[in-house]
Formats: sequence, structure tokens, C-alpha cells
Amino acid sequence: MDSENGRGAYRGLLVDWGGVLTTSPFASFRSFCELEGLEPDTIGRREDRGCRRLLIGLETGELAEQQFEPQFAALLGVSATGLIDRLFAGSRPEEQMLAAVKRAREAGIRTGLISNSWGTRRYDRALLAQLFDGTVISGEVGMRKPTQEIYALGAKSIGVEPRACVFVDDLPFNLGPAAELGMATVHHVSSEQTIAELERLLGVSLR
Repeated sequence: MDSENGRGAYRGLLVDWGGVLTTSPFASFRSFCELEGLEPDTIGRREDRGCRRLLIGLETGELAEQQFEPQFAALLGVSATGLIDRLFAGSRPEEQMLAAVKRAREAGIRTGLISNSWGTRRYDRALLAQLFDGTVISGEVGMRKPTQEIYALGAKSIGVEPRACVFVDDLPFNLGPAAELGMATVHHVSSEQTIAELERLLGVSLR
């Protein structure tokens, strides 16, 4: 879609944090497992009810980190000390994506974050203020992706109606509810591909 002034019709950009603005958390989880002497896919395979309950509780803020860590550590058979920090120790910033979001905002696109959080203290708040007009962090709002209400809240946080927003996530199952609200969605696989698609949708240069 194109507007009369030649820029894309989408006026809002909503992005995930882990796996989009950082390297994949699943790669970090695999590194953690290898360091702990576990099978590399141990965390990915923990889909039992107890594990899911803990993760949902953490992401929605119902469980504090201090409550989550000993219970999750017991499921994995590892030490609870600094568990979340250890799980994410291999995560690194995706500098191309961070720069692209900053350029989008500088070009007049309203930018926002929608992130499922493993605790809320690891976000660089000064960086968030530089990048985003609005932030929605699951542990602070009591809901998580893919609950549809969180996408509507993300659009509201940047003052743009959902149908004028683009949403980027690395997990395909998080995209459907955003699309149902009328958002354009981008499945993030690589920075190059995502930036090219965002340039097409937003009608601005991001490099």
C-alpha cells in the first residue's frame, strides 16, 4: 500500500526484543545446556505442563524471578543461582536491527516494543527510550504474546491504529493474532531480509 506522498501507508513499527533486536535466545539456551552438561535441546523439549506454567507465570509477572528460578532449576537439574542471567548469557545485540528501528523513528515512523519478558530488569531503559515511542513488556502489563490484547496495547502505546502498523517477530505463532487485527507482519529470519521488507512496507530507507 502506498500513500499519496509516496511513503508506505504503514505509520507504526512494532517489534519483538529477543530474537529480533538480539540474537536468538534459543541459541543462547543451547549454549547454556552444553555448559551445564545437558542435551542441547533440553529447554526446547520442556513442554510439560509444569514447565509451561512456570514460563507463563514468569512472562506475565505472576511469578517473580526469585520464585521462578529455583522451580525451573529443579526441572532442569541445575543450580538456581543466577539462572536467568545464565540462560541469556549468550544473547547479543543485533546491531543492524537496532539501527534500522532508530532510523525508522528518525524518519517519522512511530516505533514500539512488544516483548515477552523473562523478568523485567534486563532491559536497557535508556536504549528503549532512544528506540521507541511506546513499550509493552509482558511482565509489566500482565499479558503475553500471542494474546491478541497485547498487540492492540502495543498499537495504542504508539498512537497508531493496528491496521497502520507492521509487527516483527521471530516466532511464527506470534504473528497470527497481529495479522487478525489488521497489522502487516514480518517473520524475522535475518536482519537483511527483515530490513528489506520493512523498507518496502514503510517506504523509508533503514540503512
